[in-house]
Amino acid sequence: MEAHQVLDGIRVLDISQGAAGPSAGMVLGEYGATVIKVDPPEGDWGRRLGPPFLGEDAAAYIGMNRNKRSVVINLKTAQGPQVFKALAAESDVILESFRPGVMDRLGIGYSVLSHQHPDLIYCAISAFGTTGPWRDKPGVDGIIQAMSGLMSVTGEPGGQPVKVGVPAADMTAALIAVQGILLALLARARSGKGQRVDVSLLDSLFFFQTVPWSMFMVSHQSPGRQGSAAPYSAPNEVYPTKDGFLMVAAYWPQRWSRLTQVLQCPELDRDPRFSEVGDRVVHRAELFRLLAEKFRTRSTEEWRQILEKEDILCAPVMDYDQLAQLDHVMTPESFPRLEHPDLGLTPGVGMPAQLADMPPKARCPAPLVGEHSREILQEWGYASHVIDDLIDQGVVWERPRALAKRSQD
Repeated sequence: MEAHQVLDGIRVLDISQGAAGPSAGMVLGEYGATVIKVDPPEGDWGRRLGPPFLGEDAAAYIGMNRNKRSVVINLKTAQGPQVFKALAAESDVILESFRPGVMDRLGIGYSVLSHQHPDLIYCAISAFGTTGPWRDKPGVDGIIQAMSGLMSVTGEPGGQPVKVGVPAADMTAALIAVQGILLALLARARSGKGQRVDVSLLDSLFFFQTVPWSMFMVSHQSPGRQGSAAPYSAPNEVYPTKDGFLMVAAYWPQRWSRLTQVLQCPELDRDPRFSEVGDRVVHRAELFRLLAEKFRTRSTEEWRQILEKEDILCAPVMDYDQLAQLDHVMTPESFPRLEHPDLGLTPGVGMPAQLADMPPKARCPAPLVGEHSREILQEWGYASHVIDDLIDQGVVWERPRALAKRSQD
């Protein structure tokens, strides 16, 4: 008998698209929730976030949508919203990522759904929130990185602003949405009432930047771009070596002293410019120049072994190719791969929160568009002839079962 999971019995209707909402739905499914992905007839636009592609869908989409089944509902038809409301009436959580007001115009917004279903948890993810002058602005991850200040603190000093190399706004908002949904479920267990949960990408990136924003609100000085360095400590950045790069974090007094001994420059420990961490931050540029001269004399691996022996925190700067060769990294828990009957093995990244008694489980690969339309409607009580009528009228679309397997190329 399969072990229970913490969200067993929770039904999630995921009508979100892109990255933030779908990733949140995937996490909920990993911990046991039944997640139904509601696709438009053309499919979630996140399916086109490529290359690379696996079959018709982008690898990025597949990585963000496992643990779900797909039903296609055309909400632009007269009956589409009625079908959605029927599914919502038997669901615990709605997850959407439209601009504020879109769901209301479709007749399936929170006010309507909560009236028919008072214990519903309704999570709306938007770019800039539901109030304020930016409420109706569209936004995707890069736009939010620019407007949240994140790009202003990313990149080399004096250089151009740089986008973080991952969708930071989307993935942060996804995890915050999961947190909000779980908190609302906990509150419902006590009160019996559902509620609306609002998450904005902008607020999510403000929270992501808690440290520099807290510093700014006291100093009133924008941190600016500092490359790999931290604005609050030094040495705490990447140094060039003879054959690569090494990240070094030796700002605590004991480690700073040991570093100067290892690098054979104990005079730096006595230099008033570098005696305290605050002094080293102020004189970071000169400190970097002096230490970089030392680090360039040996290879990255030589320095790693020397510094680790002295309990000085360090790490080589590793790329994905290097990480993929490491047994510690490439475990089934960290990178689960699931078999899809039409696509073969599909990619995925595991859950960082491992519950000892109710562990997360990657249960099924990301669905193709409309792959489960009929079975989902049947589970919600629709008779076969009614489903046939909905398909004939274009309200629902069912993917043909016999889909030729496509090459990954």
